[in-house]
Amino acid sequence: MPIPDKIAAANKINEFLKGVVANTGLRLKYRITVDPQVADDRDWERPEILVEFAGPDSPLVLERGAELLRAVELLAIEMLRLPGNEHEKISFDCMNHRAMRLEELRMAAGVAADKVRKTGVPYEFAPMSSRERRIVHLALRDQSDLHTESQGEGMRRHLVVYPKNHRPGGSKPAARTIP
Repeated sequence: MPIPDKIAAANKINEFLKGVVANTGLRLKYRITVDPQVADDRDWERPEILVEFAGPDSPLVLERGAELLRAVELLAIEMLRLPGNEHEKISFDCMNHRAMRLEELRMAAGVAADKVRKTGVPYEFAPMSSRERRIVHLALRDQSDLHTESQGEGMRRHLVVYPKNHRPGGSKPAARTIP
């Protein structure tokens, strides 16, 4: 379900970000785009509102796995009161971090798939956000010899790649690795 009034939502995000930038002293600018153009091959992410940061403090926004970027994005999503299944409608980025992270996740999915095929042992990713788990699920969706599942709760929710014929209670997943 689309955001009912995208312009009003973009204006709310703008007001929020004005305060964040002014009150934190961060040297950042941002651009908000409603209905941004997205490449056809990016079916895993089609935001209705895209916020892009740039400026001298961009590296600070991306430190520790883009923790600040993700936090500001989450606050904006909560401010708009979007239900969990609609969080992908808002996307925040800085210095093309999101595209690089998406490619990193797709490559990690490929490595995990190869390991599962070679060993027959399930591959367990480190905990990640629902958006990132979705990227891995979609990256492996056409692999008929594998299947993926999200497991765990809350901050410990993670994704496991299984051989197609894997039976629960069989071999234990491999140690967690960070993608």
